[in-house]
Amino acid sequence: MVKVCIISENQDFKADLVMQLTKYVEGFAENNTMPDMAIVDENRKQAEQLRRDYPSIPIILLTRDNAETTDYLNPILRKPFSLIALMDMVAAANNKLDNSDEGFLLFNGYRLQPTSRLIIDLPSGAETKLTEKEVSIIKYLYKALPESVSKNDLQTNVWQYHEAVTTHTVETHIYRLRQKVEKSSGRQMIRTDNGRYKLNTD
Repeated sequence: MVKVCIISENQDFKADLVMQLTKYVEGFAENNTMPDMAIVDENRKQAEQLRRDYPSIPIILLTRDNAETTDYLNPILRKPFSLIALMDMVAAANNKLDNSDEGFLLFNGYRLQPTSRLIIDLPSGAETKLTEKEVSIIKYLYKALPESVSKNDLQTNVWQYHEAVTTHTVETHIYRLRQKVEKSSGRQMIRTDNGRYKLNTD
């Protein structure tokens, strides 16, 4: 799931953008509280405020100006643009966030750096090395927020439902991940509620 915050003073334009992205971008969901990225229409001050609120997410600015893109977290798409160009930029921004050294996720005092497979406890500065599967689990739980996910969800989306993977395998990975990270921080990272899992964002 790609959670996107869309800001535009033109409500017709925004509604059309949401409709097109929902139709053509797999896993798209509009989300204004915990977005993976933002799309801002012709409002640099709003883009700057979002950057302060969400320092790690890509913010795509739609504009008629001639300003240059500064880095991959601040791409600019000049108007008029095609839907394909916007979809390509959304896909590229999401991919770079996942796969670049600068990309990271923040939640409950933790900072996950997917490329280096490090999770950092920000209050103490303690770093914990993760496996690729552990990183994939955290990323999937993060993208599912604010919802919780079932063991079957993890089987299907993290392990691609391999026949050799049982719900016990999922439970074991979650247990080891908790032991590895929560032991050093003393703070809950993953919550369990009626057999479902959710990142703790309290």
